[in-house]
Amino acid sequence: MSSVIRVALAGNALGDYIFGLDPQLLVDTAITILAMFALFLLLSYLLFNPARDLLQKRQAHIKEQLDAAAKEKQDAIEFKAEYDTKLKDVDKEAEEILSETRKKAMKKENDIINEAKEEASRILDRANHEVELEKSKVKDEVKQEMISVATAMAGKIVASSLDDDKQSQLIADTLKEMGDETWLS
Repeated sequence: MSSVIRVALAGNALGDYIFGLDPQLLVDTAITILAMFALFLLLSYLLFNPARDLLQKRQAHIKEQLDAAAKEKQDAIEFKAEYDTKLKDVDKEAEEILSETRKKAMKKENDIINEAKEEASRILDRANHEVELEKSKVKDEVKQEMISVATAMAGKIVASSLDDDKQSQLIADTLKEMGDETWLS
């Protein structure tokens, strides 16, 4: 390898270059490499860093969205559990309301039946009272009839002074006309 460099250096002196390497080319190459490195740094600063920042922001945004989605999913699971619990509570509450309504209906039914029984009792009491009044009226009429019969009998007795046999016969006849039930009431 050192023989190649010697040949190249010797060739430089002689005017023949191996691979066309001369000092100007090496300087130009070094300047080009430095310019490319500076351009890389400049483009990195102007393009790569903003692109990197944009990608980092995008990653952060996606991470936030994933976290928000996970939180919303957890909230949805909790909400569903709460909803299921409330739904069960609603079923229990509906059953309690129905039970209470049935109890109220039974109480109302019993109240209506009791009112009907009381009304029937009042009607029966009124009817019994009317029957008693009617009996009393009939008794009064029977008494009036007895008085009129007794008056008529007394008039007959006075009209004909009858002996004791005739009077007993007349009383017996009068009692037969009125009937035995009149005296028993």
